[in-house]
Amino acid sequence: MATDPFRGFRFIVDITPKVTASFSEVTIPDVTIDTVEYREGKDKHPNRRRFSGLTSYGTVSLRKGITSSRELYLWHHLVVTLGTSAANAKRNGTITLLDTDGSTAATWTFYHAFPTHLSSTGLNASSAEIMIETLELSIERMERLK
Repeated sequence: MATDPFRGFRFIVDITPKVTASFSEVTIPDVTIDTVEYREGKDKHPNRRRFSGLTSYGTVSLRKGITSSRELYLWHHLVVTLGTSAANAKRNGTITLLDTDGSTAATWTFYHAFPTHLSSTGLNASSAEIMIETLELSIERMERLK
C-alpha cells in the first residue's frame, strides 16, 4: 500500500515559555554527524576505520509578517543584552506538521534554542508587500517524535 507524502503548508510552532506568533515559513534544520577516522599500527589493511563523532544541528528559521507583537524581538534582545545564561534565554519548542484533516502528521522537538539572527525586509514606499521578520535559532538538539 502506497503512502502519500505530507504537504508542508499546515503547521504549528510552539515555543516555551509561550511565544504567540503565527509563522508563514519554518525551516527544519539539517542534522550532521561528524566522522572520526582512526587507524592502529597493527591493522592488517591500509585503511582507516570510521566512527561516529559529534552531532551538529543547523538553525531553525522562523518567518512571519511583522505585527505589533514584540515577543520575538524581546527574546532576541534578552540574549543580546544578558546572554544565554539569562532566565528563559534558551527555550524548547515543537514544530507540528498537520495532515489534510488537521491531525498531527509529524512532530519535531528542538531543545535549548536561542536567537542568533533577527532580520526584516526593507521599507519601500512604492511597494504594498507585507514586511517579513525572520528569526534564526541555534539549537543544541532535535528529535522527530512522530
